[in-house]
This record gives sequence, structure tokens and C-alpha cells, in this order.
Amino acid sequence: MKAFLHCTAAILLAIGASLCATPVAAQTPAIQSAASIHQAVEQFVRQQTSGLPGKIGYTIGAIDARLVLPACGALEIFVPAGGRLWGPTNLGVRCGGPAQWTIYVNVDVRVGGSYLTASRALAPGQVISAADIATQSGDLTLLPQGVLANIENAVGRIAVSSIAAGQPLRFDQLRAPLAVQQGQSVKLLSGGNGFRVSAEGRALNNAQEGQLAQVRTNGGQTVSGVARAGGTVEVAF
Repeated sequence: MKAFLHCTAAILLAIGASLCATPVAAQTPAIQSAASIHQAVEQFVRQQTSGLPGKIGYTIGAIDARLVLPACGALEIFVPAGGRLWGPTNLGVRCGGPAQWTIYVNVDVRVGGSYLTASRALAPGQVISAADIATQSGDLTLLPQGVLANIENAVGRIAVSSIAAGQPLRFDQLRAPLAVQQGQSVKLLSGGNGFRVSAEGRALNNAQEGQLAQVRTNGGQTVSGVARAGGTVEVAF
């Protein structure tokens, strides 16, 4: 009996020693990898730039390797207020849960395409013809906003100020020609259900097509209407 108890005690002692010698592995919290963030940002940029005109290229900046971010169930990529995916910019990466954190990643979007330039110096008030326009190719993100790409948007418009040869043509440098000019004799047109009338008058102001024009009729009445090409003003009664 003593031998049995002695043997049992020895076994229990050995098991206890074994348990004490085996370390308990501490649980390490899951970390969001930089590669997964980069992949999510790249997918967002690719989707958001797919509709831009021209040849699209982009680079995504390196994510700081010193960042230790808890794993996120669903990453949300967003453009900060006032930003846009055009040229150098920042994108936000947000985790809403279970951990909550936000970081920003540098992105540089490039758009190669064609744009219009002045083929020669243009004077204020000059009507733009096809001969005044040349086409160049380059990175559109490096150009001022409003640069024109289609020749149809420039021909027939009027230079607001001097434009140097080779300068990109912007929308705000050109204006539409006047549909009616102050003092011009114009035709007033009005109509309704089953009738249409016309009258003559004289324009009291300059107006481009679609703008409001005031006209004094031959009878001395002043009316307002929408200026149309060819010296016509549409009046609603």
C-alpha cells in the first residue's frame, strides 16, 4: 500500500512539474496589415477614376510601417471634404468597428489627354476660328481648371482678354457671342395654345443666347424675354 501511494505521489508530482514547465501562450491582438490598406485604397482609386477622360495613371504612397492598427472588419475609403481624385491628394481610410481609427494615404492621380491651345496670339473681342486653335497632349491634372478639350466649345466664341500663342484655352477666357445688342432692332415672338404672334422692338441691353433681354416695342411698352440667335426675343405672356 505504501508503495502504491508513493508511486501515485510521484506521478502527480511529475504532472505538476510538467504543467509548470509549459508556458501559456499570450493572445496577440490582430493587426491590420499595410498591404490590406494599400489594396483597399487602390481598388477605390481604380473604381472612382474609371469614368475620367484620357489615360489614367496613379501612384499610392507608402503607409507608415510604424503604425500599429487593430484589425478592421470593413475598411471605408473616402475623399476628404474639399478634395478630389485629381493630381496629388489624400484619401482617408476609416475603420468604424470594432476598433475605431482613421489614417490618410497620399495618392497622385494623373490623366493624360488632349486639350486646346491658341495657335497664335488672340486679341480681346476676337471671334475664335478653327485656325486660331491647336491641339496639344499632356497631363491634364497639371493644367488650370476649365481648360477646353473640344474644338466645338471654342469656335465662334469671343476672347474676353488677350491670349498668348501656345496658352491653353480656358472656358472663362471665352464668351458666347451676343444674340442681341443694345439698340438693335429685334423681333418679339410669343405664343400659346393654338396661337403665335410677333412684333418689332428695339433691344435695351446686350444679351447672349438664353439670357434675359429687355425690349421696347414700337408702341412704347417695355417687355422682357429670352434672347435667341438671329435677333429674336421670346416673350411669355
